[in-house]
Amino acid sequence: MEQRQGVRLNKYMAESGYCSRREADRLIAEGRVQVDGQPGELGLRVLPGMRVTVDGQPLTGESEKVYLLLNKPRGIVCTADPREPMNVVDYIGYPTRVFPVGRLDKDSEGLLLLTSDGEIVNRMLRAAGGHEKEYEVTIDRPVTAEFAQRMMEGVPILDTVTLPCKVRRTGESSFNIVLVQGLNRQIRRMCEALGANVTHLRRVRIMNLRLGRLQPGQWRELTEEELETLMGQLS
Repeated sequence: MEQRQGVRLNKYMAESGYCSRREADRLIAEGRVQVDGQPGELGLRVLPGMRVTVDGQPLTGESEKVYLLLNKPRGIVCTADPREPMNVVDYIGYPTRVFPVGRLDKDSEGLLLLTSDGEIVNRMLRAAGGHEKEYEVTIDRPVTAEFAQRMMEGVPILDTVTLPCKVRRTGESSFNIVLVQGLNRQIRRMCEALGANVTHLRRVRIMNLRLGRLQPGQWRELTEEELETLMGQLS
């Protein structure tokens, strides 16, 4: 049925491995996408035989999927936008097009998933609630029992209160935190709301994916077992 009705343009672009659906919507809105020589529109369906181009370059339909883990260094920006000179895609220089899944702010480091599978982005966003991401954090003041308890219970930021989370003290001024949500600069904002500034932040886990021995700037492909477990958690 979908073949006869066509595939939504943003989904077609995601399945081609060019970008995520969200990025596709942005490119379409900017007028950079054409379908059979005409400007693409949000919601347009692509039928078999139609020609889709981005900035004049044709998309070839569904391609083999790539899944990479990167230990992102500080200073690298989680975007595929070539207008950002420190964008993560140019930084790793992978031979086929990949893009980051989610974000890790410029001043933070650690585990980042990159892929050519635009659909996994939507599956992770739909399943955002309950899926864990783990961080190591150092702040500019002692981590007291009261500080840890208030972090765990939820902190008012960005006109909401953060969801309960797990916090474990690891040193005089350091702690480990496990979140199940991803508000903008969430950990930094939570700490600031409690009178502390983050001096170091590293993500060490996304769901079943772990940073392990990857050094800053190093990347590797997911193992078959990692990918199978990840997809199972997202199903």
